[in-house]
Amino acid sequence: MADLDRLRRLLGGEETTWLLDRLRRRMLNGKPLSGIVTLGSATPDQRRAIERLLGRRAGTGTSLSVSLDEVDAVLRRSGSAPDGLADAARLLIGAVPDRVQEAAAWAAAYVPLDELVARHPALVTWRGWLDATGLVRRLTSDPGIASTLITTAVRVLAELPSEGIALGRLAAETTGDAHGLDDGRPLATIVLSAARVLRGIPPAGDGTAGERRTSWAAVGVHRDELSSSVLCLGLPGSTTTVTGRILALAKDAGEPCVLTLRQLYAARLGVEAGIVSVCENPIVLASAADELGPGCPPLVCVNGQPSAAVWRLLDLLATDGARFRYHGDFDWGGIRIGNTLRDRIPWEPWRFDASAYSATSVTGGPLAGRPADASWDPGLRPALERRGVRIEEELVLPALLDDLR
Repeated sequence: MADLDRLRRLLGGEETTWLLDRLRRRMLNGKPLSGIVTLGSATPDQRRAIERLLGRRAGTGTSLSVSLDEVDAVLRRSGSAPDGLADAARLLIGAVPDRVQEAAAWAAAYVPLDELVARHPALVTWRGWLDATGLVRRLTSDPGIASTLITTAVRVLAELPSEGIALGRLAAETTGDAHGLDDGRPLATIVLSAARVLRGIPPAGDGTAGERRTSWAAVGVHRDELSSSVLCLGLPGSTTTVTGRILALAKDAGEPCVLTLRQLYAARLGVEAGIVSVCENPIVLASAADELGPGCPPLVCVNGQPSAAVWRLLDLLATDGARFRYHGDFDWGGIRIGNTLRDRIPWEPWRFDASAYSATSVTGGPLAGRPADASWDPGLRPALERRGVRIEEELVLPALLDDLR
């Protein structure tokens, strides 16, 4: 057992502080406490302290070199530290984390993320953002906890995008805790930042509940069956189901209809095969109701990134034999929404390609944001970049209403 009082007399004084600093640095960097350490411009008191420790002259000159192996042997032999220099250093300095081991533990914790990004290159920018912001280390300073957090996040992200699942169910199935993805949980913070990147926006978000709901919806996750909804007009519906009757009544009145995800589960809509027009913004649907009323053909509004209810309605319509045409905003966000839709359902451009953009005489605001290729028209991105202006649906309403008429 070490003699702490004797150790302090030998190594705990002001004249040997430099030696303890060298030991601390080695311990931090995971280096062995062996070999030679040197102090330049040593004072006479510092030299005498080392001589007392070693029991011999400590050389001459301005610098002072000390063999850590010799110090280890002296401490063991004298009984002041029978377990050697490493034990003495821990007693005098305290616990010192091993930087090499800690760095290795953190590197191992991030391996599942790197494997995920290798499978999903769309998440490369998200991975870089995690490193730049140190988000994981801010959520937990322990690499072991971080490893569990990251592994669980990867398990959740492996299920996304989904064709439509409740947030609580996703959490229960991937984490064993129905509240594991609740707002404010570290896991939700990490997964939601990735969902935003998949949605085509910055990973940090704006902190609002509406933005979080929209970002979850972009990867097919809904907060509950009632908060996820879809806006439609002119869908004929049938009289055999409640949802079908709601649609039929709304069509007869020429009024927009809001359907929740709950109303769309296992619903038979009774919509006949034919063209369904799909728009990005509610203003198109509202204007169609004002001008066309009961005569408006089937029209669905995705209202930004599609919610779970939007996906459900489009899937039901496709099952009934519907064909789709789509129009959105001529900007980078609009292109990303179009790409998301096209990944799920086939649709033809509805005045939503390079030729339509170039032929439009109206001018909106300046084009901003991160560019995106349009999967349905390789020429659309170059056309947008050349002209440099965005054109929202509101600016081309007359043409869209004429098409519907």
